Amino acid sequence: MNKIGFNTLVWSASVSDELFPVLDRLKKIGYDGVECLIGSPDEKAYQRFGDHAANIGLETTAVFVVGKDENPVSSDAAVRAKSLERMKWTIDRAQAMKVTVLAGPFHSAHGVFAQHAPEEQEYQWSADVLYAAGDYAAQAGIVLALEAVNRFECYLCNTMEQLTGLVNRVAHPNVRAMYDTHHANIEEKKNGDAIRMVAPVLAHVHISENDRGTPGDGHVQWEETFSALAEINYGGWLTIEAFSRNDPDFANAINVWREYSKPWDIATNGLAFIRQQLG
Repeated sequence: MNKIGFNTLVWSASVSDELFPVLDRLKKIGYDGVECLIGSPDEKAYQRFGDHAANIGLETTAVFVVGKDENPVSSDAAVRAKSLERMKWTIDRAQAMKVTVLAGPFHSAHGVFAQHAPEEQEYQWSADVLYAAGDYAAQAGIVLALEAVNRFECYLCNTMEQLTGLVNRVAHPNVRAMYDTHHANIEEKKNGDAIRMVAPVLAHVHISENDRGTPGDGHVQWEETFSALAEINYGGWLTIEAFSRNDPDFANAINVWREYSKPWDIATNGLAFIRQQLG
């Protein structure tokens, strides 16, 4: 049976005790888990966040990205080494939070582009770093779920075909794939075909509307998406990832220039929508 989660990025990109009332309310309205971005520097905050979630009966997942100075596909070996160190730091924070799935487009630096299409050598550099990260994640009991994102955020993995190829190249049991309905809405020809392609390595799903607002309010092909997930017997997380301008620095960094839906409307109506789709 699928568990349903909600990402706190709609309120804040930082992990802090200020999010505890949000966790409490997410639990009260019926969520199984909470997801956050790992990146803020207060290391002890992650332990407190995970402890609070566990105390109220919420499970935890997390997301993260790497930047240009930690790029796994850099031609500079020192930068690739920094990418692995950053992944290890993030895995340590995730372990402190009791995270089971750590997702995101960390196969390459987010928002960093080469002046060429992805190359064989870049996929291999990424795979080498990710294999080592998979070993580190395994000792923490964490699955790394790589995310394909749209062409405006990444050039290495935009589609499930590219992502599946990379995961198979890594060939590590703790390195798998994530499907995000927002990015798929931009990049995939047929959502059902994309889901069936990634099925053997699929470990996490983000439920996200085309405009990053409330799932079900836009034009993502939801019937096809949920039908395909049922067809492949996907039993993992269905986690809502939506954005707002509540955290201006984060919003500016990801080009969010308007409000899509009120955060608690997204949480309440999104949960009802997923439950309706699951039947």
